[in-house]
Amino acid sequence: MKKKLLFVCIENSNRSQMAQAFAIMHGKDNVEAYSAGSNPSGIVNPKAIAAMKELGYDLSMHDSKSLKEVECFAPFDVVVTMGCGDTCPWMPSKQFIDWQITDPRHMNALEFNQVRDEISEKVKALIQNII
Repeated sequence: MKKKLLFVCIENSNRSQMAQAFAIMHGKDNVEAYSAGSNPSGIVNPKAIAAMKELGYDLSMHDSKSLKEVECFAPFDVVVTMGCGDTCPWMPSKQFIDWQITDPRHMNALEFNQVRDEISEKVKALIQNII
């Protein structure tokens, strides 16, 4: 059975979007990945789209979503918060993990890609631990 993962950050425009993409890329048929924001911006950051395009993933197909929009997929096997702290409300899940990842939205491309790569490694390790 597929593991259901939810990645949450504040705006759902950078970190959680990339984490969802990496879960799809690294988890293949073993995971269902979702992302949402505690205060979604309504758009996916063009920098995140460009950073993921470099790796062959089309993030422009994603939408910035609220937690309310993904709660219908609960319960999750793992909910990962990505630096939103206590603004993230509770979501039904077997496990909660908090990754303190710096918001890259104002970073230059090199720094942004370093955050992207950090997220990739964390998602890869998470998937290896739960499958």
